[in-house]
Amino acid sequence: MRIDNFFDWFASEQLTEQPWLLLGKGPSFQQYQPELNQHYFTLALNHTIREVKCDIAHAIDLDVIDSCADAIDSNARYLLVPWVLHQFNKPSDKTLNIWIEKIPILEKLWEERRLKWYNLRTTKIIEGKTPIVQAMAFSAEAAVSALALAGIRRFRTLGIDGGIEYAQQFSDLQRKTRLNNGQPSYDLQFKGICKSIRHFELDFGPLNTELPIRVYVGSQIEQMLAVKVLEYTLKKYASATVELHPLHLSDVYYPMPKHPENRPRTPFSFQRFSIPQMAGFKGKAIYLDSDMMVFTDIMKLWNIPFEGSQLLSAGFSGSENRDPQYSVMLLNCEQLKEWAPSHIVSLLDEGKLTYNELMYQMKIVNQQQASIPSCWNSLEAYEPGQTALLHFTDMNRQPWLSRKNSLTPIWVQALIDAVEDGFISLQTIQEHVDLGWVRPSLLWQVKKRKAHLSRYSFTAARLDRQFIPPHKK
Repeated sequence: MRIDNFFDWFASEQLTEQPWLLLGKGPSFQQYQPELNQHYFTLALNHTIREVKCDIAHAIDLDVIDSCADAIDSNARYLLVPWVLHQFNKPSDKTLNIWIEKIPILEKLWEERRLKWYNLRTTKIIEGKTPIVQAMAFSAEAAVSALALAGIRRFRTLGIDGGIEYAQQFSDLQRKTRLNNGQPSYDLQFKGICKSIRHFELDFGPLNTELPIRVYVGSQIEQMLAVKVLEYTLKKYASATVELHPLHLSDVYYPMPKHPENRPRTPFSFQRFSIPQMAGFKGKAIYLDSDMMVFTDIMKLWNIPFEGSQLLSAGFSGSENRDPQYSVMLLNCEQLKEWAPSHIVSLLDEGKLTYNELMYQMKIVNQQQASIPSCWNSLEAYEPGQTALLHFTDMNRQPWLSRKNSLTPIWVQALIDAVEDGFISLQTIQEHVDLGWVRPSLLWQVKKRKAHLSRYSFTAARLDRQFIPPHKK
């Protein structure tokens, strides 16, 4: 019995000229319109096939195929399934060729050459020499992995939302199929999807969301290892494509203010004011400092509504009595067309603006709100499951410069993970050590995979004996 392998079949088809639209049962499925099929190839996940005509229906579980048999036959050009289908949310003990003899819809689709299969990592039974599709618990993970392995790089989604709710069209399934795999939320599907986005450099995200997520980072060249760790943590959790821009690489020029009291306190204090110009005064953008790392999906920040404001800022977590620093911002670039470094410096020189008004009150913005939750700017404090962004504000104790910060192991573990994922190379760390930009013990920690140094403090101290942080030179 010859059954078409998905990857062999896909390579022979012309299914790469347009991006793919993946359709799930989540609330945003309600935005689907049939005319979208003219602009996208479409893949429907599980019971979504009841509501749409599509190029490919995808299912992992036998119960989905059984309950949607008629819809699959009438609405899908092809059905894509794993070689070992799941039964009761676990890999079955039979392979696809056996199920074809038992399930009429599978037999019909096979006879019509409309049935395609792939190997899924959830089973030890592997058929042929084909790529292994990665997924832990959700159909969306497998669909993204399969298409990415087949060469697709452009995706949009509707109904792949996270949370626990279905779109109205699938309300009858709320108590029947929702999270039957025992997972607490559909948010967990993004763990695998994020990995595919990062590994294959996918253009991926919800259909009606501005993409990519543009993040601009205040930076200097000696901080680029910290920037890369920030980028890694952003992309590790991001459910859509993130585009990161270190601002020291910008070619936007700004003059130095005439009066010393108005000059930038750090080399990148004024960099943030070049963002609207760099963005072409279109869309929105996020600003972050380089001395940060994130622990959740940046999409949550990206989707905070402006509600008439030009700028949204984040406060501080905890009880710190500090002036606002606008180190985490969401900018409406379309409404900041006069927000240019040269214009701002002229206001400073003419006495129409003070440095404190600029940096701590952002008085160059007419409409602003501090509506970004404070968990997005946690200063030197980390609470698992609560902290969205950790900000290392004490330059003398930043993890890449010092071993004495109690939160250093968290940052070092992210660096170790980035190296193991191939996102940062050991050579890059070596180069930064040789240039004196990071402490020498950092390279030793990564090679030994030792995020915690309690048992190795003597070795680390010896390596760092002559190290002087760049800001102290």
